Amino acid sequence: MNNLKTNFGNKKISKKNKTYSVQKIFTEVSKKYDLMNDIMSFGAHRIWKKRFVEMIDIQKNDTIIDVGSGTGDLVKLILKKNNYISIYSVDLNVDMMNEGKKNFNKQQLKKIQFINANAEKLPFENHSFDKYVISFCLRNITNVKKALREAFRILKPGSTFYCLEFSTPTSGVINTLYKKYKNKIIPYMGERFANNKDAYKYLEDSINHFLHPDILLNEMKNAGFEKSSYINLFNGIVSIHKGFKI
Repeated sequence: MNNLKTNFGNKKISKKNKTYSVQKIFTEVSKKYDLMNDIMSFGAHRIWKKRFVEMIDIQKNDTIIDVGSGTGDLVKLILKKNNYISIYSVDLNVDMMNEGKKNFNKQQLKKIQFINANAEKLPFENHSFDKYVISFCLRNITNVKKALREAFRILKPGSTFYCLEFSTPTSGVINTLYKKYKNKIIPYMGERFANNKDAYKYLEDSINHFLHPDILLNEMKNAGFEKSSYINLFNGIVSIHKGFKI
């Protein structure tokens, strides 16, 4: 029966219930999601995402998919870097997507396709995209292996997968301080600023239980990606994975 269970923070729940439970959390925090990102990371998430987009070799006329797009801050950065692209903003949570639409002007909205879909089953043909990007979302997906296989399927041969996600600091001292921050400060901030301590306790737990970067790298290879690699930012608080579909 263990194969029917999966992590939901520190708890084990059935796989069929995890997707619903995660989406319920994001619905509850959707209106304060951007504010909380700024508060909890002291604005560092903007630096991480900017570095992430700098790594993406965006070319004119690329077709790009941003999975788990949320409020669309990554889409905005990508369009700022290169406006001559087609971009799809994909999210399973309608409330997050609707909040994201408010962050774009009319001209920008014309360039974005908003799609409500699950990363484990994307409504696109094989070989549809030049770049697949996913930022702080992969750890929330119920079946990571399935999502990676879907990413591989919809990418064109010669295209690239990029993932920005929380990781584990490489320094023991920083890791100890980071654990205390996640355990004490993040839930407090969630209660103080978003009136939702449980949602931000889940955030801490989801980071703690996500795959080690080396394991994620291996899962990418199992999904078919080649020449896969990753880099750490901020001593490993976050990492960026990259893989090619040859």
